[in-house]
Amino acid sequence: MKAADVRALSVDQLNDELAKLKKEQFNLRFQGATGQLEKTSRVQQVRRDIARIKTIARQKAAESKA
Repeated sequence: MKAADVRALSVDQLNDELAKLKKEQFNLRFQGATGQLEKTSRVQQVRRDIARIKTIARQKAAESKA
């Protein structure tokens, strides 16, 4: 997910997307622990997407307060 795509989302959509990614991250960790993980690069992609969404959500919150 690109930063421009994330910036186009509303705060509610960001929260929904964040919840979805956290659930996926949990499932990927579980698959890794049981040896069923096929795409190991997806773990890093999800982590970066979570960080990207949190960063942009924080920026939007700061803009609304200012």
